[in-house]
Amino acid sequence: MAKIDNKDIIEALKEKTILEVKELVDMMKEEFGVDPSAVAVAAAPAAEAEESAASGVKNVVLKDAGAQKLQVIKVIREATGLGLKEAKDIADAGGNVKEGIPAAEAEELKAKLEEAGATVELA
Repeated sequence: MAKIDNKDIIEALKEKTILEVKELVDMMKEEFGVDPSAVAVAAAPAAEAEESAASGVKNVVLKDAGAQKLQVIKVIREATGLGLKEAKDIADAGGNVKEGIPAAEAEELKAKLEEAGATVELA
């Protein structure tokens, strides 16, 4: 089997949706018995920020769900199609809600999340 370069892995991850990355993390947990999500979450935003600035696409990043977490979870589920547990995990820990979307769509989602009481930024 040919060795895959780490850059190739990162490039492949950039093209995946949040749900696809979650499925990959679950598969890695089963295969290797470790939770790679802490490493993956820390590495992805820096690489994605460079690309999104140049390409006109944005990532919607939840910084804090605020006092009305239930409302924020509802907006996350509506925007992403994630299940309740996955949306709650994002609301609890923060992170990318939606990645690689057009700037106008990102602004609209940011406004909805802020209206629900969340602190959000676009990367």
